Amino acid sequence: MLRPMHLRGAQVLRPGGFSDAVVGIDGGVLSDDSCGRPVDLSGWWVLPGIVDAHGDGFERHLAPRRGALLDLRDGLAMSAAELAVNGITTAMLAQFFSWEGGMRSPEFAAEMLRAHAAIAPSQAVDLRVQLRIETHLTDRFDEAAALIARHGIGYVVFNDHVPHKALAAGKRPPRLTGQALKSGRSPEAHLALLQALHDRSSQVPAALEALIAPLLAKGVILGSHDDPDAEVRAQWQSRGVAVSEFPESVEAARAAGTGVVLGAPNVVRGASHTGNVSATALVAEGLCDALASDYHYPAPRQAALKLAQSLGMEVAWGLVSSGPARLLGLSDRGRIEAGLRADLAVVDPVSGRVGATISGGRLAWLGAELAGRFLG
Repeated sequence: MLRPMHLRGAQVLRPGGFSDAVVGIDGGVLSDDSCGRPVDLSGWWVLPGIVDAHGDGFERHLAPRRGALLDLRDGLAMSAAELAVNGITTAMLAQFFSWEGGMRSPEFAAEMLRAHAAIAPSQAVDLRVQLRIETHLTDRFDEAAALIARHGIGYVVFNDHVPHKALAAGKRPPRLTGQALKSGRSPEAHLALLQALHDRSSQVPAALEALIAPLLAKGVILGSHDDPDAEVRAQWQSRGVAVSEFPESVEAARAAGTGVVLGAPNVVRGASHTGNVSATALVAEGLCDALASDYHYPAPRQAALKLAQSLGMEVAWGLVSSGPARLLGLSDRGRIEAGLRADLAVVDPVSGRVGATISGGRLAWLGAELAGRFLG
């Protein structure tokens, strides 16, 4: 942990806008006092650390090539380093619990969570896990519940990746062969599994309710993923599933009202790569509580800086800091205020790149441009 210090000379994004007041860091929390030694950050912005509500970019570090699973602890440590370089101080690692196999299988989820438990406490950034449960994997819900309890997972999201439309029409689902090979099954075995999952659709609502009720009682935050329309979102809300991740239509986002998580890469690209609703349009309509990295960790920072041109810096950066912190129930971070956790991203206003990241009062990343100021 850093010794007491205060940052001066920078433009600091506080609630209400930019300020040139000093930011103190003492004992891992923020202060308004000029404590400890001064660090001159003239010419830089000091912003709240990014809170990433959903990201699966860590998978590239766990398996740099298909089937090339290295030490998962090293992979998670490398993920933490990439997060810090991009100003992310709290990250929800979105781990699948799915019939899809490979890195999405229940077996891999259990292995990943064991590695996370071993490595996360030693990392400078706050690494957390979101478990993404496939709705039709009902025969393994008990295993999912046990993992959630064992590892203290506080955020669970429900997905449905079964190609119901094609199966109901008796058609061969698209990309079947590739998905089968990725899962380690033959195309015939994979198709049989998909059909069996589709055929149990009538059992899913009751199984979900049995899984959801105790999670709600324990205060676990619940979300749905890729809501296609208002009807589906309303069904999830009736079950107590408050968060809507990446709604696919404006109707679904409007039905959600609050608790909407959108993909930052969608904003950076200017459109969804799958043809769904534009995140920028939903943000403009006020239908966004958090922008998440999804598959690309630089994206929250890039999206917020892009949106700042129209929304202003306070509103835009709030979509990657205070907004996701509220959504995840993390009241100790997301803003630069005395007494809160010392999570900061020091950003170059010209390039938009991160020069230093402080997470929980620890120096998580320090670039060459600022090394002399912090260490000199």
